[in-house]
Amino acid sequence: MSDMQFDDKVHDKTDQKTSDAEAGFDDALMRDIYDEEEAGVDPVYQAKARILNSALQEIGMGRYQWYLFIVAGFGWLSDNLWPIVTSLIFTPTVNEFHFQGPFLTLGQNIGLLVGAMFWGLGSDVWGRRWSFNLTLFITGVFAVAAGGSPNYIALCSLAAAWSIGVGGNLPVDSAVFLEFVPASHQYLLTILSIWWAFGQLLGSLVAWPLIANLSCVAGSSCPRSSNQGWRYFLFTMGGLMLLLFILRFFVFHLYESPKYLMGRGRDAEAVEVVHRVARYNGRTSSLTLEQLREAGDIGKGMDENEQKQMDTSAKAAVKRKLEKFSYSHVQALFATRKLAYSTSLLIILWALIGLAFPLYNAFINFYLSSRGADFGDGSVYITYRNQVILSVIGIPGALLAGWMVELPYLGRRGTLAMFTVLTGVFLFASTTARNSNALLGWNCGYTFTSNVMYGVLYAISPEIFPTKDRGTGNALVATANRIFGIMAPIIALYANLTTAVPIYISGALFIVAGLIALLLPFEPRGKASM
Repeated sequence: MSDMQFDDKVHDKTDQKTSDAEAGFDDALMRDIYDEEEAGVDPVYQAKARILNSALQEIGMGRYQWYLFIVAGFGWLSDNLWPIVTSLIFTPTVNEFHFQGPFLTLGQNIGLLVGAMFWGLGSDVWGRRWSFNLTLFITGVFAVAAGGSPNYIALCSLAAAWSIGVGGNLPVDSAVFLEFVPASHQYLLTILSIWWAFGQLLGSLVAWPLIANLSCVAGSSCPRSSNQGWRYFLFTMGGLMLLLFILRFFVFHLYESPKYLMGRGRDAEAVEVVHRVARYNGRTSSLTLEQLREAGDIGKGMDENEQKQMDTSAKAAVKRKLEKFSYSHVQALFATRKLAYSTSLLIILWALIGLAFPLYNAFINFYLSSRGADFGDGSVYITYRNQVILSVIGIPGALLAGWMVELPYLGRRGTLAMFTVLTGVFLFASTTARNSNALLGWNCGYTFTSNVMYGVLYAISPEIFPTKDRGTGNALVATANRIFGIMAPIIALYANLTTAVPIYISGALFIVAGLIALLLPFEPRGKASM
């Protein structure tokens, strides 16, 4: 049977079941993100993914998905909050423990690297649910413990530990959200970055009264008793993560991703999850197990008997789990020339931004304070006041990103390229500031454009990767991001942080990354992710 006949038959089956809510939906959005001849995706998987995409579109964007928008947003909040936390406690911890501050950032980035690899790859092996729920718990426990650190070794070690949880948030959470949302609302994955901006704002608002008022004066004796602000800050932020974990785990019930289940051959469970989501939304679904099986038969003469004959012993179950830790998920991301080109560019893009962002962000408070001191207004209060202003600026950026990615001729690629380059331009411009207000103004521009950039970056990557390998793909790009992030504090150890050198390096990296974004071969706008 030809590909055209196959497509017609599958779509005929699903179109007959379309609900009234889907009737006005643009059929173009149900096109696959991949061309048939360039997909490199198993035809059985692709056929079944189309059926599930149509079923999710039939259900529509309902109560379950909106609740998921909130609890998945906790991951975005955590992802930006904790690098900000490290930045905010940088100066008071150095004053108290008298160590080289970049070692704190180094410990954090090592933890982020481990977390990205472990949780991202693991979510393709044992599923999304446990990874989704445990990351916030790990972050909260070790952050609270870090508040009682007796020395800088304990602090750096616990920062690495809490960052293992932080590193797993976006690789897993973006996959979870994308795999439940209908194609007509995939743009919401970009708007989820509003939680990223909230994370920065929350950290700044809480740090302002605590660190600004309960910290030692730089250059003076700094005993623990007069420097409790950063400890209270960690207790508060760690406690918040535990509260968010409780909301995720005990209040909201996350079903396993239907596309993940389908990719594992658990079709009946996938169908059941779709029906549960429909009931949660007060809707009904016409999806049947027979539809998935028929789609599989059409796609690739599947031998059902081979699937059913499975050794159910404990030994065999363990063996199957171990076999899943193979290179197959990685190989699938490089299955064709176009897919390999796309994956490689995404890795490079994430790597460059992974170096540029922490190099700038981890030391922005130090830089602002030192430049402010030159202007006569480098107090702790002014520094954190400016940090709050910068945080507020980022919120409308997320909303703008969600609108721009749906514009024709611009889409994800154009928006990502434009605002990544603009981010670099604003960083270069900030070095021309001759007073504190000008410096703050340039950094407001940087914060706005970088929030748009991250909103699109965090959406386009999981949209491009197929579901069965999405966790691995997210892990690959996140790992590249974290590896290069580790380089930032190493550079800082040998650079003069009172100069604009880190800013020049960051700006150049952002501009190069923006140009690379234009070369991405896939544009997810108007297409359903697989």
